[in-house]
Amino acid sequence: MSGQSPSASNGITPVQQMAASCSGAILTSLFVTPLDVVKIRLQAQKNPFPKGKCFVYCNGLMDHLCVCENGNSKAWYKAPGHFNGTLDAFVKIVRNEGIKSLWSGLPPTLVMAVPATVIYFTCYDQLCAALRARMGNRAQEAPLLAGAIARVGSASVISPLELIRTKMQSRKQSYRELTTIIRSAVQTEGWLSLWRGLGPTLFRDVPFSAMYWYNYERGKSLLCEWNNLREPTFAITFISGALSGSFAAIVTLPFDVVKTRRQVELGELQARNLSYQVSSSTFTVMSRIVAQHGFTGLFAGFLPRVIKVAPACAIMISTYEFGKAFFRKHNQERIVGPLQTSNT
Repeated sequence: MSGQSPSASNGITPVQQMAASCSGAILTSLFVTPLDVVKIRLQAQKNPFPKGKCFVYCNGLMDHLCVCENGNSKAWYKAPGHFNGTLDAFVKIVRNEGIKSLWSGLPPTLVMAVPATVIYFTCYDQLCAALRARMGNRAQEAPLLAGAIARVGSASVISPLELIRTKMQSRKQSYRELTTIIRSAVQTEGWLSLWRGLGPTLFRDVPFSAMYWYNYERGKSLLCEWNNLREPTFAITFISGALSGSFAAIVTLPFDVVKTRRQVELGELQARNLSYQVSSSTFTVMSRIVAQHGFTGLFAGFLPRVIKVAPACAIMISTYEFGKAFFRKHNQERIVGPLQTSNT
């Protein structure tokens, strides 16, 4: 398929891993996007977003920073009518605007989340296989380290794209104008200005990834042992993904709250082409949240985050594992088929 021989560790090529993760990311986005469309509509109903206001859109795979452009757009942050709850919002959106409206947040998801997810999952598999081969008796800890490193890599690659996309959303401008703005920012503040806001992202996502992959691999192995299976079934990967994702989401929720607050503040400054001078550390922001809202303020949005992250993790990992199993079987058939023919 790619001109490369399948990896000895898992029987598939890196390109096949990328294809499996890409299909998983697209399927996850299709399933989870309607949940966030409804959530954004309910939020906008209570507190309408004025022009230039930034808000965070998450689909379970990664976050997107979006800028409200106008009040009569068909975008999913506009909330016409009155919704009495989640189910009521689903029904009224479909009835008044058509079922396609439930996926109106899909384009930015696919543009940002799919490449990031492909990088992340492919890097994880490659790193995990390499670390397991070198860690000997401590090979069980390889998923923890591989997950953390892979998340640092994918987040670092996507961070400048997020900044550029926020600037493009803030007002209509040509690519030449955008290039001039970015070049000016780099000359004034250096290349690191393109990765501004990356710190809070890593504080949340790196521990999440480390815990997620470690618990997922352990859970998958235990469920296979209990069921006397050599290879995990679709149900086993789905359950393991949901449970490990839920646990990691709960533990890292305080960092998610801090990241959301800082990301919105930073995005609004970027949208107005202002310099970012707030140097509050993550723990300073945490202290401020506790002072304003109490300790429970660090766990704001607990239920929506778990409800969204659990199915997203389950769908993504089970689809990814299914894709890898498909390619593994395909590669084996390509090798075994000619051998059987020659023997006959």
